[in-house]
Amino acid sequence: MKSTVETLEPTKVRLTVEVPYEELKPEMDKAYKDISSQVAIPGFRKGHVPPRIIDQRFGRAAVIEQAVNEVLPGTYSRAVAENKLRPMAQPDVEVTEIPNTKGAQGGQMVFTAEVDVVPAFELPEIGEDTVIEVQATAVTDEDVQKELDELRGRFASLKPVKRQAKTGDFVTIDLTATVDGEEVDSVSEVSYEIGSGTMLDGQDKALRGTHAGDDVTFTSVLKGGDHEGEEAEVSLHVHSVKTRELPEADDEFAQMVSEFDTIVELTDDLREQAANSKRSEQAVEARTKLIDVLLERTEILLPADVVDHEVGHRVSEDASEEERSTAHADVERELREEILSESLAERYEVKVSQQELIDYMIQMSQTFGMDINQMIQDSSQVSELVGQLGRTKALIQALRSVTVKDSEGGDVDLTPFFGDDGDGDEAADGTVASGDAAPAPEETDPGEAADADAAEETDVK
Repeated sequence: MKSTVETLEPTKVRLTVEVPYEELKPEMDKAYKDISSQVAIPGFRKGHVPPRIIDQRFGRAAVIEQAVNEVLPGTYSRAVAENKLRPMAQPDVEVTEIPNTKGAQGGQMVFTAEVDVVPAFELPEIGEDTVIEVQATAVTDEDVQKELDELRGRFASLKPVKRQAKTGDFVTIDLTATVDGEEVDSVSEVSYEIGSGTMLDGQDKALRGTHAGDDVTFTSVLKGGDHEGEEAEVSLHVHSVKTRELPEADDEFAQMVSEFDTIVELTDDLREQAANSKRSEQAVEARTKLIDVLLERTEILLPADVVDHEVGHRVSEDASEEERSTAHADVERELREEILSESLAERYEVKVSQQELIDYMIQMSQTFGMDINQMIQDSSQVSELVGQLGRTKALIQALRSVTVKDSEGGDVDLTPFFGDDGDGDEAADGTVASGDAAPAPEETDPGEAADADAAEETDVK
């Protein structure tokens, strides 16, 4: 196989690939065998029809077409890898030459593939002289009180009140929505917390100041259903108004909700939980700021068509300029972060063991209720998971090589979250992704997995 690359635009190339007949011959032989087993020709048993008879009856072009369709995706993937291209979209493939359709077997297959790519870029060096600053983890009394109030809130009770409803109260309501006089939606006796904003725009304002037994109306744009986006008149009937009463924070409460005998012991434990939470936030912050630093030092050009296509999936056609601009910035950031992480994985020669992949799949299935068997059977999903794990491991490896300090100048040790070099642990975003968790029969290169997945999806035109 011979391949050449022509740059059409800074972010688009034309890849030309020549495959000699010798490399196509195994697939040609297989195609002849497949066709031979499917056709019935007098004088020959199925599966034993000679190639020359197939050429005479059906034409060699049919055999060549089957062989080309089998060979092309893998050949494209190899050419991409050999030329160190980073495709960002499906290629536009055109077969420009095929082997001899008549006469002696021979010739070659030639195809071109125009594809959006990320141009090569230089990944910056990072080391101990790269300093990442994160917030200090000092726990205040307010932090502890917040933890305690959240715990008390889990055991709160609702008590009816006769006063006007206000933010934070719970109301039981009937709701009816009409569009042009026609009822389009209704619910009965649902509980709603005023100020939560979980139902319709304008609902909180309409409910504030009401009493049990009141009826109020307001207009709002519907957020779902057949009439999504339409303005409706909404009628509310308030059955009851209740306020949330928190239990007293005393020894009895501590004994009810924990293994501790006193509120002092419970508070001390909550203080430690708050400290652990802040340390976890430090790890996430360090990861994010490292990415910021690397992106500032790296120029990664993105194909405009790819970015625009993704933005189109995220915002509606009638989205405001501000919404579209925000989505555009988010897409560019996410793509650059992913590409940067992939390059780090290549630099550190990251591998993902089978055991790590299995552990991650189990975690995903438990967290999101996914069927792990379906995940395993979906090769594209497996490739994506391998890529995610590889990118996460690469960022962890990069974090181990830099210096992390808090806002007060103290050194920050992230090993409780990322593990020592070579130790299995959990990543800052919760994924199992560092070190050699257990011996495994095979390891996968995230980049190779991504290339293989792209090859499977190649469109031949």
